[in-house]
This record gives sequence, C-alpha cells and structure tokens, in this order.
Amino acid sequence: MQGWLSILIMIALGAGFALISVVLSNVLGPSKPSPEKSAPYECGMPAVGDARERQSVKFYLVAMIFLLFDIEVAFLYPWAMALRDLGWNGFVQVLLFMALLLAGYVYVWRKGALDWSAER
Repeated sequence: MQGWLSILIMIALGAGFALISVVLSNVLGPSKPSPEKSAPYECGMPAVGDARERQSVKFYLVAMIFLLFDIEVAFLYPWAMALRDLGWNGFVQVLLFMALLLAGYVYVWRKGALDWSAER
C-alpha cells in the first residue's frame, strides 16, 4: 500500500496544482474581451484561407517514418538494461534489429521520402 499511497499523493498534487492554476488565472487575470482578443491567433499572422486545405503527402510520410524509427529505437533501452542476462544471443538479435532499421532507413532515403527539394 505504501507504493500506491505515494502515487495517489502525486496525482492529487498534480490535479490540485492544475485546478488552482486555472482558478487563479480566471480570478486574477484581465477580463476585458474585445474582437481583436477573441480572434484566432496563428503565429502572429492573421488567419487566411480555409483550415482544411490539402497538405503534401510528404508531411505525413515524414511523420510516419519518424514514429516508426522512434518506436523502434525505444526498444533499445530495455535491451541495454538486460544485455548481461541475454548474452550473445540477445546481442546478435539486436544487431539484426539494427540492420533492419538501417535497411529501412536506406530504403526510405533511396525512395526520396526525405528529400524536400524535389517535388514529385
């Protein structure tokens, strides 16, 4: 129960801090709305055009490639923690894993998914 109690205390402290921050910002913050303040903010530029315009597929490809490699690299940490217990068998498996990662990276690179200068 001792382990759960500390977790519950941290959750309560986090939720309490968030609630107090929101309440204090509503009570102490300025509250004089105007049309200019209520307008959507887009990086200092006025919003122009439709928000649903089509984007290049390359944005989505790069995002998927990033997620793929990011998740795969996340598997390296548990392997590093268990390396002594896994022995040579685990080492060879991770070398194979890294070779597959490298092959995927080379494939994506050769296909031109990472080249932003050339439009297809």
